[in-house]
Amino acid sequence: MATQKIQIFDTTLRDGEQVPGCKLNRDEKLVIARQLELLGVDVIEAGFPVSSPGDFAAVQAIAAQTREATVCGLSRAVENDIRVAGEALKLARYPRIHTGIGTSESHITHKLCSTQEQVLERAIAAVKLAKSFVEDVEFYAEDAGRTENEYLARVCEAAIKAGATVLNIPDTTGYCLPDEYGAKIKFLRENVRGIENVCLSTHCHNDLGLATANSIAGVQNGARQIECTINGVGERAGNTALEEVVMILRQHPYLNLRTNINTQLLAETSAMVSQMMGMPVQPNKAIVGSNAFSHSSGIHQDGVIKNRETYEIIDPREVGVSNSSIVLTARSGRAALAYRLQKIGYDFDKQVLNKAYASFLQLADRQKEVVDSDLHILVEQENLVAAN
Repeated sequence: MATQKIQIFDTTLRDGEQVPGCKLNRDEKLVIARQLELLGVDVIEAGFPVSSPGDFAAVQAIAAQTREATVCGLSRAVENDIRVAGEALKLARYPRIHTGIGTSESHITHKLCSTQEQVLERAIAAVKLAKSFVEDVEFYAEDAGRTENEYLARVCEAAIKAGATVLNIPDTTGYCLPDEYGAKIKFLRENVRGIENVCLSTHCHNDLGLATANSIAGVQNGARQIECTINGVGERAGNTALEEVVMILRQHPYLNLRTNINTQLLAETSAMVSQMMGMPVQPNKAIVGSNAFSHSSGIHQDGVIKNRETYEIIDPREVGVSNSSIVLTARSGRAALAYRLQKIGYDFDKQVLNKAYASFLQLADRQKEVVDSDLHILVEQENLVAAN
């Protein structure tokens, strides 16, 4: 079976930048947008143009510089929002307006103080207006995760008839379980007339730690675009992490799904976004965390030294990391010590290694990690002699 492409929609510069303290200026956004295009993302959501003059200018500048990716601007289902987004995207080679409205009972009743029929009318009007500015219109049904499926299907069908080319089905509050979210995508594919003519998109938040799992469940059930951010940055607990979904699809070829992402740029892109946003990446973060390819347990270290694949399902070079790390701690074994000693020029026979290991354990119990300079000192203090 031929593989099908999953579009990667990156919203680091819009949803990701909504994190308190992560504000980016125009020039920083331009640098990140250039890196995202180099990375191979299909759609760059550059911002929310009506939100501020600075955001309008950033979206406009990104639209002008980007040649390969689609440039997207967010709007509410508000006439002025849509007109401003259209203006900001005028210079884009491939422009997209992303407009929508809340569809859950909670949003309709408490946020919009409206009715289902009025929301339906606003959705249709918003898509039609956006369509007058650009050909590519994405409609989002905010809080779709908690929206009753039959009503959601009505809204989606109306958006398609009004001219939408992409339907975004957000799990805005990160509430859905993967089987529930996957079933929602499947329901829409089976019950919305015209659905075969548009692209279904996932946009999952991580409030319960399920954003990545829900996004994968979505594409397994027919979605063909994943909305995500570098490092999973975003509102509250964040969004689906780009690097995670991309590598899941890469590591599971039997899914017959692929992306255009140049995975060897993932570590570099992660570091850039982390530095510019002032958002450190947690060490145990999947794919791009500093410990993602580090091993400190003796059992694991021995296995990795013998064959990397015993404990690593990803070759670190695939994501732009030069190699795995064997970290020496009190949990490390003789194999790891011998490996690290050889790396710095010492090759001991078994008897000398046993002596070195005894001294190493005493040192490791006194400090969290033993580094190369510590090993040099240990060898000198113990007068260890290398094998011939």
